[in-house]
Amino acid sequence: MEFFDKVGKAALGSRLRLMTAIVTDDAAKIYELYGVDFVPKWFPVFYTLAEEREITITEIANEIGHSQPSVSKIIQEMIGAGLIQESAKTDDKRKNNVALTEKGILISKKIKQQLEDIDVAIEGIISESKHNLWAALEEWEFLLEQKSLIKRVSEQKKKRESKDVKIVEYKTEYQQAFRELNVEWISKYFEMEEADYKALDNPEDYILKKGGKILVALYENEPVGVCALIKMNNSEYDFEMAKMAVSPKAQGKSIGWLLGKAIAEKAKELGAKKIYLESNTILKPAINLYYKLGFEKVFGLETPYKRCNIQMELIIK
Repeated sequence: MEFFDKVGKAALGSRLRLMTAIVTDDAAKIYELYGVDFVPKWFPVFYTLAEEREITITEIANEIGHSQPSVSKIIQEMIGAGLIQESAKTDDKRKNNVALTEKGILISKKIKQQLEDIDVAIEGIISESKHNLWAALEEWEFLLEQKSLIKRVSEQKKKRESKDVKIVEYKTEYQQAFRELNVEWISKYFEMEEADYKALDNPEDYILKKGGKILVALYENEPVGVCALIKMNNSEYDFEMAKMAVSPKAQGKSIGWLLGKAIAEKAKELGAKKIYLESNTILKPAINLYYKLGFEKVFGLETPYKRCNIQMELIIK
């Protein structure tokens, strides 16, 4: 077990597979002990048929949580061993019922005492151990069903990498990145419009000199995200949050969230009470981000963009 001590919890899958191999090896010996010619991997299918008597392969797969191809393969092996037979067609002519043969029914009766002995033996292990593995497995299965391991690792990766993201004020040296990052996403989903060119080709005159701000997200000193705060001539809104773009190669690091929070904080520093944005509902991740930031849908303002089909506002607190 020295290997697992070195690697730690990252080797969870390997450790579980090792324990599965140990238990499966003993299971084969237990069947021999009771004089039963049986393969351990057949047990979930066999037990389900012993309980249900007659059932389809799809129903078995759903019952035991295995894939249908896996169950079909086991069924064929058990048919070859004379334990299962195909029965009459179901109402759906594409599906067959399967059931235990007389031999299978005889074995199901024979292993009842075996199952009781196994249950007592495992209870003995539980009583001798500090932790109840059976109860822990139930708990882990529930927790992984609520949020998978890949989801949890992805969140941790995002959290760790986001710590290396720096949000800085715009400098002239970032003008090319500001333009290219925006052109990239706009051209992917829509077409560039006159208002885009005004903001992206001359951000100093169009945004900064009018009292706006541009923030840049740096990852490993490379500009990978941008967002602008554009001064509005509107009695309702002080600024528009616009031109948010994140490089596809830097996605998954919470850069949009960090930029959005920083822009809202910058608006607050500038005395803003409400900020406004325009977008398109085809951009689902962006819309979800805006809601997460606290934006709510509004209606009625004129827009220079043909692609705009949703308008939102954020009350600065």
